[in-house]
Amino acid sequence: MHIPDGFLSAPVAVATGVVAVAAIAVAVKETNKKMGEKQVPMMGVLAAFIFAAQMLNFPVVGGTSGHFVGAALAAVLLGPWATVLILSSVLVVQSLVFQDGGLLALGANITNMGLIAGFGSYYIYKGIDMLFKNGRTGTLVGAGVGAWFSVVLASLACAVELSLSGTSPWVIAISAMGGVHMLIGVGEGLITVAVLSLIMATRADLLKLQIA
Repeated sequence: MHIPDGFLSAPVAVATGVVAVAAIAVAVKETNKKMGEKQVPMMGVLAAFIFAAQMLNFPVVGGTSGHFVGAALAAVLLGPWATVLILSSVLVVQSLVFQDGGLLALGANITNMGLIAGFGSYYIYKGIDMLFKNGRTGTLVGAGVGAWFSVVLASLACAVELSLSGTSPWVIAISAMGGVHMLIGVGEGLITVAVLSLIMATRADLLKLQIA
């Protein structure tokens, strides 16, 4: 799902870059208001875990790739604004050090995997959790469904950006990115539920660290 350089038109790259910078600025402000001594190490641990998980890439069409995102897991544990910061840090390191995702496309990648995936998964998770009256089942079901949607929503946003840039026709971009990531989303949902189940069994207090 990392978009390489040369795949986005200048207007799309600039627009998504502005969105990403604005999102990071607000995220810094919001997390500074509510961040405590427990959230800081948790953000570091999640960033490291997500960084490692994203190294597993699945080839898609036209030079792009798909992978586990990790936004839902971060959003459930720390909230959407912290997720923006976590994913941004991961994507910056991947772009600068490992050339995984273009530097000029960094704004789009942060917008897709940090902002859209983070907030999308968070509100889907919260909605389902409320339906189950905030119990264990609601948390796990909400997180799993939210994780699936996080991957699909991010991939569809990527497809829209590629289409608007003239890189790939709309139909091909949507079918290639959306179709593959519907399958990848199943894996992400299972991993997210598995990690949360372990946390709930050993450190349930960590589920109360959200910076919403």
